[in-house]
Amino acid sequence: MSGSGARTAAYGLVPADTTEEVRTRAAGVSTQVAVLPVGSFEQHGPFLPLATDTLVACAVAREIAEAYPVHLLPPVTVSCSHEHAAWPGTVSISSVTLHAVVRDIAASLRRSGVEALVLVNGHGGNYVLGNVVQESSARGERMALFPAPEDWETALERSGVLTSLLTDMHAGEIETSILLHAHPEFLRPGHETADFTADDRRHLLTTGMSAYTESGVIGRPSLATAEKGKSLLASLVADFAPYFELLTSG
Repeated sequence: MSGSGARTAAYGLVPADTTEEVRTRAAGVSTQVAVLPVGSFEQHGPFLPLATDTLVACAVAREIAEAYPVHLLPPVTVSCSHEHAAWPGTVSISSVTLHAVVRDIAASLRRSGVEALVLVNGHGGNYVLGNVVQESSARGERMALFPAPEDWETALERSGVLTSLLTDMHAGEIETSILLHAHPEFLRPGHETADFTADDRRHLLTTGMSAYTESGVIGRPSLATAEKGKSLLASLVADFAPYFELLTSG
């Protein structure tokens, strides 16, 4: 499976393909697939940037674009981060707005001949993306949401990540490892001593994150390494294969 050779600028946030490169890449596949990173702009504790989820989504999408013939899109950088509103700097849009943005992007792509869209989600609070994919698929449109929880579970096992998805909820071992690998220049000091866990978060949707953490961290960032981050991305890229095959078959 040949890679797209996608080039990126501005720390991987802005794809640098030309129209001709998109056209040439499309000649090699029966169904064109676009990849849309969806991140957020929200607090990630005292040591990770507000754009962490966007950087993670872009890192995953960029690796996919290097391994598969897909059309890499610029990210959606503001999404549904209402549970983080207690911290300064967090910016949110409504789920209705995010739903509409993704549907509009998908419709625009179809008009230009790109029939399939993969949403690479970097923020767990974007619950509405699952609804967008379900509704679009029911209409006969080709859309997928990646990574699934199962993809993350496999990636954690392959990478030697010690924290579970339940415990590693925010600014923990996973996100810190990926940024240590992909964007170490954005980390501030302090992740080595910022561990905080709160596995019982049953009222999160009602109270928001501030009811469970003062620092904004829920997880164990002290366990993070750049090697784990590199391995996590490699595992996710490998597990993207069936998504690509499903969207391009028939």
